[in-house]
Amino acid sequence: MPERRRLDRRTFSYYMRLMNENTGELVGHLADISTGGFKMESLKPIPPNVDFRFRIELTSEVANVPYMVFGARSKWCQRDHIDNSIFNVGFQIIDMIPSNVEIFSRMFEKYGSKGSQKNNMDYLWR
Repeated sequence: MPERRRLDRRTFSYYMRLMNENTGELVGHLADISTGGFKMESLKPIPPNVDFRFRIELTSEVANVPYMVFGARSKWCQRDHIDNSIFNVGFQIIDMIPSNVEIFSRMFEKYGSKGSQKNNMDYLWR
């Protein structure tokens, strides 16, 4: 099957929590990042096509604000092939203000690693 993903994807090398902006609940942690989406590790399964308002705390290395809020839609979910207690969930970014796009791009550059990636997962198109 030909690959449909057009965006560079990187393994995320910095521990960042994704919080549900509406409830304050921890949803998961960033695992992979691209300029249009990300893969999250979660303790709970998340079905496809669920929209979230995420809050992510930022470091001074990527932003001069303590956090950012953005919208993302789940695209797929599967159990981790190494740790069955974790779910890998692919998200597409659907709502992000321009200043946060710049911050997300800095996160991609600063914390994204081009190291070896398992199965080259396509989290935007699954």
